Amino acid sequence: MVSTASYEARAHGVHSGLPLRTAARRCPEAVFLPVDRDLYEDVSSQVMAALRSLGAVVEVMGWDEAFLAVDGDPEEMAREIRERVRAATGLECTVGIGQNKLQAKLATGFGKPAGIFRLTGETWFEVLGDRPADALWGIGAKTAKRLKGLGIGTVRDLAAADPAALADAIGPTIGPWLVRLAQGRDDSPVSDAPYVPRSRGRETTFQRDLDDWDDVRREVARLARRVARDVTADGRQIARVVVKVRYAPFITQTHGRTLDAPTVDPERIEEAALDVLDAFAGRRPVRLLGVRAEFAR
Repeated sequence: MVSTASYEARAHGVHSGLPLRTAARRCPEAVFLPVDRDLYEDVSSQVMAALRSLGAVVEVMGWDEAFLAVDGDPEEMAREIRERVRAATGLECTVGIGQNKLQAKLATGFGKPAGIFRLTGETWFEVLGDRPADALWGIGAKTAKRLKGLGIGTVRDLAAADPAALADAIGPTIGPWLVRLAQGRDDSPVSDAPYVPRSRGRETTFQRDLDDWDDVRREVARLARRVARDVTADGRQIARVVVKVRYAPFITQTHGRTLDAPTVDPERIEEAALDVLDAFAGRRPVRLLGVRAEFAR
């Protein structure tokens, strides 16, 4: 599968999650590079060190993304960020500016590639109001479809929705949160506290679909054992095991099971994963399998 793609490749319809064979058909002149995790982590460390050298609070969100809480002129700081990252790594970066993390995150999308874009409460609806609801960070295709069924198609529609009505239709927490999201409101602070993962998981995408479910069981057992080794290194207890199955071509289902008691026992994790697999009624060809172990809180 494609992990990520350059903007030049994206113009040909290549994107993350696309099978490599499909990518090669869409862009025959593409250059395919193998994943190099060690290199990515090394360069990511250089980028984050460059950001921290600015003296700002830096919340790392992944290899290539971070939030900064800054004082002073944000455009001037954005230019300084780009210069320091370029000097440290030779890489270009995009900077989104906002009055909160939500606005900054979405602004980054408008600044790509390698630009600076500012989004505020005053410009929120001018920029986003007429866009579909899934243009917002945190709303996926399934939620957007549910909203459309309620007559809510755009960000502006969602911002004007009745939070109580959405609470009844979607959920007491999610419904009102979606309205706040559409209004550009976000009170989560930028924090430099170390990230603590809530789960560990492994996935495998198969070059040829698995037709035999005995093979599926063996692969799930193998993934569960790999996850068990990962969590042993963390030294934390596992409370829940989740299995993901993507049928050919792209229909994805997940099922999970909460354990009777938290554990780090590899045999119990494997057994739980196989029990969860039995909850899948379909026995169609399988394109992808995943096992995730969620830590006890």
